[in-house]
Amino acid sequence: MEVINTNEAKYDRKAELQAFDETKAGVKGLVDAGITKVPRIFVQPSTIEDSTIHSNKNFSFPIIDFDGIKEDLIKRKKIVQEVGQASETWGFFQVINHGIPSHVLEGMTDGVIRFFEQDTEVKKQWYTRDFIKVFQYNSNFDLFGAPVTNWRDTFTAIIAPTSPNPEILPSVCRDILLEYTNQVMELGDTLFKLLSEAIGLEPNHLKDMDCTKGLFALGHYYPACPQPEITPGTSKHADNDFLTVLLQDNIGGLQVLHQNHWVDVPPTPGALVINIGDILQASSVTFSIPVSETYLSLITCLISNDKFKSVEHRVLANKIGPRVSMACFFTTGLLPTQKLYGPIKELISEHNPPKYRETTIKEYSTYFTNKGMDGTSALLHFRL
Repeated sequence: MEVINTNEAKYDRKAELQAFDETKAGVKGLVDAGITKVPRIFVQPSTIEDSTIHSNKNFSFPIIDFDGIKEDLIKRKKIVQEVGQASETWGFFQVINHGIPSHVLEGMTDGVIRFFEQDTEVKKQWYTRDFIKVFQYNSNFDLFGAPVTNWRDTFTAIIAPTSPNPEILPSVCRDILLEYTNQVMELGDTLFKLLSEAIGLEPNHLKDMDCTKGLFALGHYYPACPQPEITPGTSKHADNDFLTVLLQDNIGGLQVLHQNHWVDVPPTPGALVINIGDILQASSVTFSIPVSETYLSLITCLISNDKFKSVEHRVLANKIGPRVSMACFFTTGLLPTQKLYGPIKELISEHNPPKYRETTIKEYSTYFTNKGMDGTSALLHFRL
C-alpha cells in the first residue's frame, strides 16, 4: 500500500504565499510575531543552489581607491586599469574615497531602518505590487513566481530620469533618499567614464548610450532569521541593469560567485560595492519600434559583448539582524525608449563576433520579471 505524506498533501504553497502577502507586514511582521521556525514558503529546496560550490575566504576582493582621480592623471590612468581588470575578472569591486561623505552613507542606512521599523499600520500604505508606482514597498518582487521566498523586505523608488515629487515619498527617509541618490548619480557619471575608457572607448561613450539617465533605488531589510541555514536572504542572481552601486552595513552576508567559489564581500567602512549588470556585459544601441509604456528593467552585460562580467551573487540570511542595504540600479528601463541594446559595434570584429542578440527594454525586463530569481541567468535567453 502506498503511504501518503499527509503533511505534503495539505501543503498549499500558493495559499500560504497569498496569506503572507495579505498581511502587508513582510518578513519583519513574522519576526515581530515571535516566530521560532521559518515558514515553509521560505525553506530553500536542496536543488536551488549548487551544493558543490562552497564559500572560500582565500580570495582578495578588489578594493579601488578613487583618491586623486580628478587631480592626478597618472593616478586616474591606474584607476582606469584597476576598474577594467576588476570588471573583467570579478564583475565586482569596492570603491573608497568615492566622494560621498560618510554622514550621507550612514544617514541612508539609518533611513532604510527608519522606514522598515516604523509602525506597521503606517508602513502598509506603501505596500503594493504595482511596479510602475514611484515608491512602493513589498516582500519579494517575484513572490508568486520564484521557487523559494527570500528572507527580505524591500522598498523601491524611481529616482530618474524624472525626479520624484518629494511629497509622495515617505517622510521618514525622504530627505536622505534624495540626497544620497543625487550623489550616486554623480558617482555613476564617473564610473561610466572609467568603464568606457577601460573598454577602449571615448569617456562619454556609455553616457551617450543613456547608461546614466535612469536610476532605480532599492532599500533592503533582512530581519534576524531563526534558521538562516535553510533559507536565503537573497537567492543567487545577476543584476539586469547597466551598473549597480550598493551600500551595505557592517553585518555582511553578500557573496559573489568567483572561479566557482562563493566569496564574501567584506563590509568595508566608507566603501561602496560596484557591480556590472547583464546589459553592460553585452550591448550597443540601434533604433527599434517605439516603446509607448514605461517599464522597470534592470539591464547591463549585453553591451560589452562579455568583456565585462555580470556575476551571480547572493545574500545569506543571518541570526544577527537586521541587515540593511541600499542598491541603486542604473537602468534605462524607466525611459520610453526606442533603443535596442546589443553588443557595441566598436567591440565587434571577425575574431570577436556578437554573442547576444539585440533586445528591447520591454522584452528583457518582461522576461527577467516573469522568470524571477530562480537561480538561472536571464542572459542565456538572449545568447546567440
